[in-house]
Parts: sequence; structure tokens; C-alpha cells
Amino acid sequence: MKANEQGDAFGAWLLKQIKREDWIGTLAVQAKADSRFRAVSTPEELRKRLQEAGAEGDHFEALDDAEIEWLSE
Repeated sequence: MKANEQGDAFGAWLLKQIKREDWIGTLAVQAKADSRFRAVSTPEELRKRLQEAGAEGDHFEALDDAEIEWLSE
């Protein structure tokens, strides 16, 4: 399991962002609603899931931003 400096897996970190009022918060809400999403999910796994779901470019941009923020914490 890949973790940031705080020891948080990406999926667990993302779920903590659910109350944000930005694209990352929207991504977190969608991830929580997805029965296939797990707290140990990696950015790569979520990127693949978005591709399978036919997500738009904004979703990938939000995921990129979330990954950068997660790694910086």
C-alpha cells in the first residue's frame, strides 16, 4: 500500500475530503458512492475506474490535483 508522509492511503485520505466544496470534494463524494471504491485504493486504481465509467476530463483533473495534495501532506 502506497501512503503519503502522514501514512494515509490515497483512498482513505480522499474520503476525508468529502466535506470540501471544490472538485476534490466532489470526487470524494463520488468515490464514496461507488461500491467498488476502497479506502486502500490508489490514484492509479481510481484513474482506471474513471476511465471505465467514461468520466470527463474534469474528473481526471480533480484526481490529479487530489493526488498532488495527498502526496504533499
